[in-house]
Amino acid sequence: MPRELFEIYINSSSGFNHLLSVTNASAALSVCRNNKVDLILMDVMTELGNSGLVAAEEIKREFPSVKIIIVTSMPEYSWIERARKIGVDSFWYKDGQKDSILKVMERTMDGEHIYPDETPLIHIGNSTNHEFTGRELDILKELTTGDTNAAIAERLHVSVPTVKSHIQHLMEKTGFKTRTELVSEARALGIVIKDAKS
Repeated sequence: MPRELFEIYINSSSGFNHLLSVTNASAALSVCRNNKVDLILMDVMTELGNSGLVAAEEIKREFPSVKIIIVTSMPEYSWIERARKIGVDSFWYKDGQKDSILKVMERTMDGEHIYPDETPLIHIGNSTNHEFTGRELDILKELTTGDTNAAIAERLHVSVPTVKSHIQHLMEKTGFKTRTELVSEARALGIVIKDAKS
């Protein structure tokens, strides 16, 4: 549905020509190789689990002049910073406002880099995602793998007691009684999303 809306917005604009839409981010590089592309609206989560951020990185490596706007409705905490590192030109949270995305597209084509100051505010239990520290969010994301505290500690290069302490703080802030409940809610809300490149 959002893709269809973007097509309607673009087709109604005098400043842009819609080339085509693909459902899978992994096809975007091929589109750039076979067409003259100036701007891409790229969702992070696409069909078959392919990441728009991975595709954006590949495109920027081969076609650095192609402008890319990451569009998403998910508040995953690490995506904004990751997009910046990749060299994505702008980052936009879907809000259904026609003028908003068209304005971001225009400003991006003019050479601006449009990024939100922070992720959307999401309530989780007795807390919000903005009340979690960066390290707590790192731990929370790793918890979604179902791994042990020891495995998480090794991956993040911290001690097991440090992992336990952060989990305890997360439980206290949210009021959840079990880590399963905490992880399930965080994943459902999109606060943390673990993928192959996370």
